[in-house]
Amino acid sequence: MRIAFLINSFETERAGYTTTRLALSAHQAGHDVLYLSVEDFVCDPDETMRVRVRRPGGTYKTIKTFMAGVVEDGVEERIAAQEIDVLLLRNDPADDAGDRPWAQSAGIVFGQMLARRGVIVLNDPEGLAKAVNKVYFQRFPSDVRPKTLVTRHEDDVRRFIDDHGGDAIIKPFQGSGGDGVFVVRGDDTANLNQIIDAVSVNGYMVVQEFLEDAAGADTRMYLVNGEPLVVDGTYAAFRREGSGDDVRSNISAGGKIAKAEIGDRELEIAEKVRPQLIQDGMFMVGIDIAGGILLEVNVFSPGGIGSIQKTTGVDFAPAIIDAMHRKVEAKTNYSQHFDNVTLATL
Repeated sequence: MRIAFLINSFETERAGYTTTRLALSAHQAGHDVLYLSVEDFVCDPDETMRVRVRRPGGTYKTIKTFMAGVVEDGVEERIAAQEIDVLLLRNDPADDAGDRPWAQSAGIVFGQMLARRGVIVLNDPEGLAKAVNKVYFQRFPSDVRPKTLVTRHEDDVRRFIDDHGGDAIIKPFQGSGGDGVFVVRGDDTANLNQIIDAVSVNGYMVVQEFLEDAAGADTRMYLVNGEPLVVDGTYAAFRREGSGDDVRSNISAGGKIAKAEIGDRELEIAEKVRPQLIQDGMFMVGIDIAGGILLEVNVFSPGGIGSIQKTTGVDFAPAIIDAMHRKVEAKTNYSQHFDNVTLATL
């Protein structure tokens, strides 16, 4: 299998990322691994779609040596897009929102073009186009997610907060990693004007009810092909605990990791979000759960495979690579055409 990993840029990629762990696992399994950034798509005058890629040129045992092999020693090539079996979209549009707005949609747009040319693109780019902002979260059943308001107007925010006991979470319409997330408590409304100004400057605000049980800790669970990822009876999940009084449990915001306990409620939530994920061709997803409530559905470059391995002792990367390989085999074994959204969660 020839698998290409799309990233934001080679300068910002890190050895500890989930992308690196997946790529190294594929490399060690004997697959042909390629890397490309959002800058590396080419539409030639003859209408051939090509990509500029880097191929690691050696044998690697660790994520650090592998990452160095890609960034520093990778062999650069220019190949036709159809030569790729699977393109894994591991770029996060939110990371390019500030300095490179042109790059935000590149993965989706060119992913759509490659899918039309027969490349299996994961997650399905048509589905990702629906998920570029947090309104996508509203597609999931209301009984598993917090009460939510989306607005640009201050009076709507104040009314929502009053209706929900004076407490709320306010965050931007787009973004990831806990950036721009504020908590408003009943005794701290004096700062509400500044919070609204800070969040609304870049667009719509997402306001959610504050759940005491969800403050400062959550569980990230991986779903693959719409189902919880399980290896040898162990779920691909870990618990994130916030630092001090910080309600954000994101690791990038200073959170700590611990072993997760997956119970009936977590599995119920996973089952309830599954139909929408299948319909949208979401192959690999990270869902965040706290207090029995779904907080986030992460479809763009979900991370945490390394943290899951640390807390469970299980390396889930090979199982994810195997799932992709089965899609390539299914496409090869059948003469009829499967569309990309079908293959994405097959």
